[in-house]
Amino acid sequence: KAYNDYRELLEKETDVDAVKIMTPDHLHAAVSIASLKKGKPVVIHKPIANRMKEALLTIDTARTTGVGSHLLAWSQRSGLDVAREWISQGVIGNLTEIHNWSNRPVWPQWTSNPKEGKPIPEGFDWDLWLGPVPDRPYHPNYTHAVFRGWYDFGAGSIADMGHYSLWPLFLQLGINTAPLSARAYGTTTCEVVNHVSRGVRNNVAFPYSCMVKFDFAEQETLPAFKLYWYDGGMKPFTPEELEADGKDLPREGMMFVGDKGKILAGFRGESPKIIPEKRMVELTGSDKPPKEETIRSDRDWIETFKKGEESPGTFLKAAPVTQTILLGAVALRAGKKVDYDPEKVEITNVPKANEFLTRTYREGWEL
Repeated sequence: KAYNDYRELLEKETDVDAVKIMTPDHLHAAVSIASLKKGKPVVIHKPIANRMKEALLTIDTARTTGVGSHLLAWSQRSGLDVAREWISQGVIGNLTEIHNWSNRPVWPQWTSNPKEGKPIPEGFDWDLWLGPVPDRPYHPNYTHAVFRGWYDFGAGSIADMGHYSLWPLFLQLGINTAPLSARAYGTTTCEVVNHVSRGVRNNVAFPYSCMVKFDFAEQETLPAFKLYWYDGGMKPFTPEELEADGKDLPREGMMFVGDKGKILAGFRGESPKIIPEKRMVELTGSDKPPKEETIRSDRDWIETFKKGEESPGTFLKAAPVTQTILLGAVALRAGKKVDYDPEKVEITNVPKANEFLTRTYREGWEL
């Protein structure tokens, strides 16, 4: 039997084994929390939520209910294990920076909300789709894959793809805390009014491209370091070590920078190589990266849900990467560096930015 409203399903159906959530990002927390409170294990596409406080409430609900959860972006990658070993062995000296860049977004980005609504398609429950977001006229620019670009409905490229690269990185390198701060820069645009060009202030959607810098404290196995995220065609400048080999950075990738060298890998940390190639050969005897092996399967959550055990991709392990990704959006909207206190879930230096940690809820959708 099919239901439009998940609340009706959870109320009427008693033989639901688990709930798989594939809604737009702004509904993730509401559906997850309702399901967990009903004792139903939850498996979800990234992100856990598109607001910091919603995401942490969802994680806390999984913890207090003891019900199973799994974030589908989880994976375990042998390349990251190799990079970790090289870093721990001092191959690149002390780690100072990690860079990660994506070719996303692959959807249109707008700079303002549509000025006029469109007829609601037959059979589409626009009111239910809006969920916790205050009412507005329907427009197709909000729905389907393009929801990801809006602050109200999505969480941007970093949430869409960053979970796949950053979460395995956090788990396998032992990054167990939220960042101390974030600073972001996004591309700007303009419009011509009465033959005069003027900048467009955009506080409704993610920019066409951006760079975000996160500052992390010392971890148990890592020194203090900076994490850089890039999207929309932005990426670091090609390092001299790569130019020495006559090469450029790939379209997507990950790079570990130390005070004595660099490691270049694929976007998800796969197939790492020490650069330049001659140093790779000196240290490993080959210019080829080790064979890549990835652990990621639906069995990861299906079997653990059946046994009532904790999945490897449980929400309970996702707080550091979740806070990192969502803090990036806060920094973009704040337009300046934001210092973050994870204990208080508070921006300490820009009080106004705290409004971006939550949302204004439509009546009846409060969490």
